[in-house]
Amino acid sequence: MNAVLMRAEALEKLFGGVKAIEGVNLEIRQNEILGVIGPNGAGKTTLFNVLTGFSAPTRGRVFFEDRDVTGKPVYVICNKGIGRTFQNIRLFGQMRVIDNVVVGMHNRLRTHLVGITLKLPSTMREEQEAYVKAGRILHYLGLGDQAGELAANLPYGKQRKVEIARALASDPKLILLDEPSAGMNPQEAIELMTLIGGIRKMGPSVVVIEHNMQVVMGISDRVAVMDFGKKICEGTPEEVRRDERVIEAYLGREEDTSAP
Repeated sequence: MNAVLMRAEALEKLFGGVKAIEGVNLEIRQNEILGVIGPNGAGKTTLFNVLTGFSAPTRGRVFFEDRDVTGKPVYVICNKGIGRTFQNIRLFGQMRVIDNVVVGMHNRLRTHLVGITLKLPSTMREEQEAYVKAGRILHYLGLGDQAGELAANLPYGKQRKVEIARALASDPKLILLDEPSAGMNPQEAIELMTLIGGIRKMGPSVVVIEHNMQVVMGISDRVAVMDFGKKICEGTPEEVRRDERVIEAYLGREEDTSAP
């Protein structure tokens, strides 16, 4: 079994009197793909926000590489090697696709204001290297021909891929993808499965929230299932498919019409 990269212990997040997540324990292992599924409102995105510093937990702890990162600022968590995409696309629409990807490298670049103002050779060299790297990432994702286009002009499915490219540009050890197949047609979703498998081969562990069961069951080593803010099941895709709690959460129970 691979070593644990990130773990969450008894996470709870309250919004007023509403428990968005409650008592969630989760382990993310090195070099694995973990799927997170559940009905709408199950707390999946809130869990991502807590893990990545966008929201501090009300209770519980988050550890990354055995270091406590609970409630740390987003930039600190990013610097430690955690990247993510969002349920709602957050690109700079009036910037070129390749510029959006370079933005994802900001935490790795040594460029400073003086170097930019004076156009120092070291600054120009680092900038050139950043764009070469961004171009390689876009080529890998099948977006090489769109590098110079405005991000807003791309179809929705390709904008999703640009978000993934931007997250990869930060050299993450762990990447969290929030509904990456949203807005994609069936063929694009199948291509996404291959893409996510390739990301794992590059080194990062992957956690993916996904409503497309073909995608999540086809790529995940393990699957965690959430319902009403709680983790109700965890296991291999086959184990999850057969779990009665999962069936009930997704399909509900047929009413017993013979009862009085």
